[in-house]
Amino acid sequence: MITYTTLHPLTSAEFIDVLSRSTLGERRPIDDAEAIAGMVANADLTVTAWDGDLLVGVARSVTDFTYCCYLSDLAVDVAYQRQGIGVELMARTQDELGPHCKIILLAAPAAANYYSHVGFEHYPRCWVLDRDKRLLG
Repeated sequence: MITYTTLHPLTSAEFIDVLSRSTLGERRPIDDAEAIAGMVANADLTVTAWDGDLLVGVARSVTDFTYCCYLSDLAVDVAYQRQGIGVELMARTQDELGPHCKIILLAAPAAANYYSHVGFEHYPRCWVLDRDKRLLG
């Protein structure tokens, strides 16, 4: 039985482990302990899914709890995918937000078609400035 919580403090090691067991680990700095520690410590909302003592899913967000929530990481262990865990993590994230707060995310390439099936609307405009790039002008 999977249990969900916002009360279990997530450690960097647990976060790296579940990222590695999901497809998201390929696009996260799992070899940079300082970056991972900052990601865990500075999240405003983290919902986790557990199978006993094993972390099997995480939804990590940065939010103002009023207008918008950036769901920056949604990771589910590949052995636990297609069981509704990702949807439940997002639903519980939504439940923790204010009544007018929208969820915004960037889909991983493998999940590009997933989010429309669970109710997200696609917006074609997104702009990213990588850390090693400088603003022009």
